[in-house]
Amino acid sequence: MSSKPLFVFALAVMLSTAGVAHAQAGPYKVLKIQLVGGDGGFDYVTADADGRNLYVARSGPAGHIGVFNLDTLAQVGDIPGASAHGAAVDTATGHGFATSKPVTMFDSKTFAILKKIDVEGNPDGYLNDAYNHHFYILSHSAPNITVLDDKDGSILGTIDIGGAPEQAATDGQGKIYVDIEDKSAIAVIDANTMKMVGKYDLSSKGGGCAGLALDAKNNILFAACREKNNMIVLSATDGHIITALPIGVGCDGATFNPATKEAITSQGDGTTTVVKEDSPTSFSVEQTIPTPARAKTLTLDPKTNRIYEITAKYGPTPAPAPNAPPPPAGAPAFMRGPRPPMIPGSFQILVIGK
Repeated sequence: MSSKPLFVFALAVMLSTAGVAHAQAGPYKVLKIQLVGGDGGFDYVTADADGRNLYVARSGPAGHIGVFNLDTLAQVGDIPGASAHGAAVDTATGHGFATSKPVTMFDSKTFAILKKIDVEGNPDGYLNDAYNHHFYILSHSAPNITVLDDKDGSILGTIDIGGAPEQAATDGQGKIYVDIEDKSAIAVIDANTMKMVGKYDLSSKGGGCAGLALDAKNNILFAACREKNNMIVLSATDGHIITALPIGVGCDGATFNPATKEAITSQGDGTTTVVKEDSPTSFSVEQTIPTPARAKTLTLDPKTNRIYEITAKYGPTPAPAPNAPPPPAGAPAFMRGPRPPMIPGSFQILVIGK
């Protein structure tokens, strides 16, 4: 595995094929592109700001969790035998969980595997909630959410939200919000009772929401949606929609930075969108940052205000198979038909900042 960094001067060449024509100038830029290489697919990336580590899950026969120093991107650990969508840790308990099947529980300091946990459904997205030290496993198939105890990995229960969850956010005070991708809605969950206590309808402004972020101080939700390529901004208190703003095509993640009052979403079309919260009732697109294509998930380091994304380079798109089924409704162009093959050894980590 190579750790040789590729710096921002290489970005211009990479973007020549990204098809990004609507980038806006602003304070953010890609500061570093580090080639990591290795085999396997990838989905989520997660920053552990307290432990100063970055968790990168790789899927497939050689699936594992790569652990990188958040400040230098030097690899500091590896968790083998875990073909997962992503991983996160709980600082208080020192335990981490990866959404493999079975779920992998590990030590956040030594990265040693502590146990494997059999769960139903298909583990995909996730949320660790420091409020009561619960780890939420999201699955498109039932049960939609499985809740684990961070202390020992025991299964506390499951939650049915009536659809496919994509991303979740916590207010740190007992409320969990989960976007339901196939229902144009956001589920509201009571973290104490582990029950869905409400559902906010987004269908008037869009759907296919794959990213969700929360301004917990002002109770504002930011839902990044694929159907109309927009970010729907709504009240977390009662679900009323405040506004909707344009973003790029094929979003797959969102985050909110309380220090800068910015909601940030990443898209597979080679853009990252920064939405500024000018006030709790006024929002605007501050910047569209060009990135290599398919850098569609992201994570925030709140201690440095830097954003981390993961991507790779891809070969030509193969021809569709005869009698292939039609693409899902609302699917962006790059998700329709056969997907181009990832070029071996091209996996990379992006660092975005000012």
